[in-house]
Amino acid sequence: MKSDSVRKGVERAPHRSLFYALGHPREDLDKPFVGIVNSYTTVIPGHMHLQSIANSVREGIRAGGGVPFEFSTIGVCDGIAMNHPGMKFSLPSRELIADSVEIMAEAHGFDALVFIPNCDKIVPGMLMAAARLNLPCVFVSGGPMLPGRIMGEDGPADIDLVHCFEGVGKVLAHQMTEKQLDEIEQRACPGCGSCSPIATANTMNCLTEALGLGLPGNGTIPAPEGRRLQLAFLAGKQVMQVFEKGLKPRDILTPDAFHNAFAVDMALGGSTNTVLHVPAIAHAAGVDFSLKRINEISESVPHLCDMRPYGKFGLADLDLAGGIPAVMKEISRKLKPGAMTVLSKTIGDVWRDAEVRDRRVIHPFEKPLHKTGGVTILFGNLAPDGAVVKSAGVADDMMVHEGPARCFNSEEEATKAIAARVFQPGDVIVVRYEGPKGGPGMREMLTPTSMLSGMGVDKTVALVTDGRFSGGSRGAAVGHVSPEAAARGPIAALRDGDIIRVDVTNRRLDVKLDDKEIKERLASLPPFTPKVKRGFLARYSRLVTSASTGAVFEDEV
Repeated sequence: MKSDSVRKGVERAPHRSLFYALGHPREDLDKPFVGIVNSYTTVIPGHMHLQSIANSVREGIRAGGGVPFEFSTIGVCDGIAMNHPGMKFSLPSRELIADSVEIMAEAHGFDALVFIPNCDKIVPGMLMAAARLNLPCVFVSGGPMLPGRIMGEDGPADIDLVHCFEGVGKVLAHQMTEKQLDEIEQRACPGCGSCSPIATANTMNCLTEALGLGLPGNGTIPAPEGRRLQLAFLAGKQVMQVFEKGLKPRDILTPDAFHNAFAVDMALGGSTNTVLHVPAIAHAAGVDFSLKRINEISESVPHLCDMRPYGKFGLADLDLAGGIPAVMKEISRKLKPGAMTVLSKTIGDVWRDAEVRDRRVIHPFEKPLHKTGGVTILFGNLAPDGAVVKSAGVADDMMVHEGPARCFNSEEEATKAIAARVFQPGDVIVVRYEGPKGGPGMREMLTPTSMLSGMGVDKTVALVTDGRFSGGSRGAAVGHVSPEAAARGPIAALRDGDIIRVDVTNRRLDVKLDDKEIKERLASLPPFTPKVKRGFLARYSRLVTSASTGAVFEDEV
């Protein structure tokens, strides 16, 4: 066992003494050491209950014959970090989480790991660490938040955090009073769990099941339910089986597993951020998965799940409808059934006995919400290396949109202009120098997209950026434009009035300029000056690569 390096032999007497100081009896030093990677914090609602999850995991590990050791990672709440400089730190925290897990696992010689993530960058950060370390492991998330409830015009109605962001736009457009917004903000987030729509956190926790590293229910069992604690106990117990069988993450994280993950993503209509995170996880696992592969999957797997923020239902409804196993069974003709899972059986075995219990939530394959997947990659002279749009959330009238650019060099500039309604119907709002290097940190821009939706103009105005969006964003919002402006991508050459064509149907993003004009404009620009000169973000800006590579570091490409 790997843990023998910290406990066996006469020269390890000092090490054993330290374990005794922790309260471990002598017999513990003959059992597998299992690290519990807990992202508990009182800053994030999705993580404030993770101590109880860890307690159940600990009991499961003990029941399975292992010795649990718990340690923590950092975690950023994207909702709290939104629309101010703090959001610059959210995506970069993913790399720090992966690094910190690697440090703790290697320094203490753990034999296996149980990961407890829940929100946004914590999930992919831990998945990247699992792939990098290649130690037997199981994931169990904290689960989704239940929806909030208010009394609507037709009776009680479900709401969530996205309604708060969109409410800001409605107030600015005089379509809602501040008193009405106050009621929404009081009730939108009723307690613990990751925000209830199919945004980044919930998408990634669902895809962890599809990847084979999470038990069934990992992505959908609501956070407050006792079933979530039961799942945590089973995860702790199951990791001992995974350890005994010598099953490691890279045995599971194969090309077939990543195919399955993106196929489920398309059926769910999940977050555009998966296009950043899943390739980064694949990279850590040594698997090449290009953006073009994502479009191939999107072309063959329809969007089936009617999920908020663009649909009617939340994660609790998806759970009742059969969860991710039911989604996988519905699209099974497009999946790779032989991919292995931490249950020591194939993913095909996982979905074999599943059934769809609610066709309002999970539509039939033959009667989809959209014929293609919920996420689409665009290419063109404005995005030679690709861009992403949540096509499931784009109105039919905006699937092809052509209009003049209105350019802003920061999210703050754009948000201020949107609040002042400094735009016209048909415009394409461009927000640049917000990419991984230029931001730095590639801020998530739920505020401007939600303001446009709240104002009711998301069906007449598009938004294009080298930054990224929340999984809760909707409308004709195109992000991850690569190369980014800071790397002299064509988006840096845009000027007000340039005609941009967003063609989601044909997967194109173009500006009506010839290559010669674009090159001449780029050549005339002054050198990019980093916005941050010192500290972590300065180092991040120097090392990070394009969104098209998953925004991993240069020395890892």
